[in-house]
Amino acid sequence: MIILKKQERMTSLQHSRQVYPIERIISAATYLTAGMAGFIWWIIAAFAKKKLTPFLLYHIMQSILLSIAYFLFIELYKLLFIVLAKIPLINTLAFILDNIINGPLSIFMGLSVLQVFTTGVVLYLAFTSFMGQYSYIPYFSNIINQNIGR
Repeated sequence: MIILKKQERMTSLQHSRQVYPIERIISAATYLTAGMAGFIWWIIAAFAKKKLTPFLLYHIMQSILLSIAYFLFIELYKLLFIVLAKIPLINTLAFILDNIINGPLSIFMGLSVLQVFTTGVVLYLAFTSFMGQYSYIPYFSNIINQNIGR
């Protein structure tokens, strides 16, 4: 009887694996706002001296990392396009490639291929985090798992 009570007490002290609805909402919002909602929540938790759950920390860090990677990709793409536009024969190919990637397509309601891909990834991440799952993006999720010790 005493052992049973001690085990019950130990199980109640362990961290819960349940993901609360507010965590789901915040994790989905952090993807939809490019990491800002999660970053603000992280600051609020720091001022309140509360520790974020691994679920929330995973999604906040992944959304911030993906936003930084997307920004760097777009800036490097623009720089590469500017350089290729100066080369006489390659500039025509660069403009054609740019029109394929960034040109509006009628089958995607006027969105470009890059916008459709980005929107699809963000919606996938927001939906899976809202469902309480750890969404997986190759390479990025592995980095986040190593940093939060999951």
